[in-house]
This record gives sequence, structure tokens and C-alpha cells, in this order.
Amino acid sequence: MKKFFLSLLLSLCAASAAFAQQKVYDESLDAMEQIRNAVAEAKASNRYVMCQVGGNWCPWCLRFAQFATTDSLVVTLMQKDYVYIHVNYSKANKNLEAMRFLGNPGRFGYPVFVVLNSEGTPIHIQESESLEEGTGYNRKRVEKFLRLWNKQSVETEAK
Repeated sequence: MKKFFLSLLLSLCAASAAFAQQKVYDESLDAMEQIRNAVAEAKASNRYVMCQVGGNWCPWCLRFAQFATTDSLVVTLMQKDYVYIHVNYSKANKNLEAMRFLGNPGRFGYPVFVVLNSEGTPIHIQESESLEEGTGYNRKRVEKFLRLWNKQSVETEAK
């Protein structure tokens, strides 16, 4: 039994290390073009855009990217309510025009999440720290954030 758990633990560590090596941010992309495309998709699908701003150099950015694609509840909410993109900010490509357009979100640290409505207007900047717990993300806090800033919630509140 000990061998099984040790093997399982080693497999999980290897998977986690492999994900950490993965590049989720493409430094070669023009972020404004990426944002325009996401807004067009959001408008056509009646959703909002979730911009995760950060870079492959940021461990918390990679942790959230993994969390957002592996936690079943978060995956469901993201797919239903948002077009999810990774907007790169790095020494290689600071995407300054996009950073200005998004309200200079880096002042909140990285990653930082910017919600755009289906017209492409930034409506919320969410720092990451309040969503974190230990070495990962708190599912209930992330769920609350995603539910508070989806199109249905925002537009219902505005009425």
C-alpha cells in the first residue's frame, strides 16, 4: 500500500512539474488583437471576456491556469460565462497598449484578472491574492468571483 501511495504522489508531483514547464502565455501574440478576437467571440456567444494577465515567469499565473482548466466547477463556469484568454506581460513583450486598455492592471500584481463586457469595455479588475489559499486557489472564492462578474449577474444588477 505504501508503494501505491508513493507512486501516486510521485505521479502527481511529476504532473505538477510538467504543468509548471508548460507555457500558457504566448509572448509572440499581439494582445490587442487577442482581446479584439475574444470580444468578438464573447459578443457572438453572449458571454464576457476573462483576461488573465501575467506571464510564464509567474508561478501563481501558471497555478491559476492549471486550476481553471482542471477544477470541474471552475471549468464549467468559465466555459459557460467567459471567453478565457491569457494576456502576456513579460520582458519580451510588455503589450503596453493592451495594458493601458485594460486599466494598467499590473498595479495589483500578477496574475490579475480583467473582465470585459461583450462590448469590450473593462468592467472589473480582480487581484489574485484574495482568491489564493496555501499554494493554490480557493474554489469557493474563485466561484464567487466568477459568479459575481458574469454577464447575467452584472446586467441583472444594472436593471
